[in-house]
Amino acid sequence: MSTSEEPRWLDAEEWRAWRNFIAGQALLLGRLGRELSDTHDLAFADYEILVRLSEKPDHRQRMTSLAEEVVASKSRLSHQVARLEGQGLVRREVCDSDGRGVFAVLTPEGFSRLEKAAPDHLRGVREHFVDLLDEDERRVMGDVMERIVAKLRP
Repeated sequence: MSTSEEPRWLDAEEWRAWRNFIAGQALLLGRLGRELSDTHDLAFADYEILVRLSEKPDHRQRMTSLAEEVVASKSRLSHQVARLEGQGLVRREVCDSDGRGVFAVLTPEGFSRLEKAAPDHLRGVREHFVDLLDEDERRVMGDVMERIVAKLRP
């Protein structure tokens, strides 16, 4: 946008949607993160890594692909995985086929920790998000966020 163009200011309804999205997302992730931390000593971002790995064949995924899925830089993911390694929840393995790639692998201890945390986390997701929406709102929310992810994800 050039500096000579007038910005497209948001009207009252657009501001309401935007500001409530920002506040709601921050409050929701904060609450879910505190619940995971308080009851299972897991950070929200760490829980998300464990979930993603649990969904993959052999509970393993290339670090670069995992970083894309959890929307983290490679450096940030590397630090998170190192912390999870220190807790015995994840391990790294070098890719045999190319020698450069690295896999993050969910350990049995990591899977067990995830199994213990998942019911409580699911309860929180339902209580603070899913059950506040009716069927149409859930569909619209899913569609809208899918469009945003598709536009912004590299």
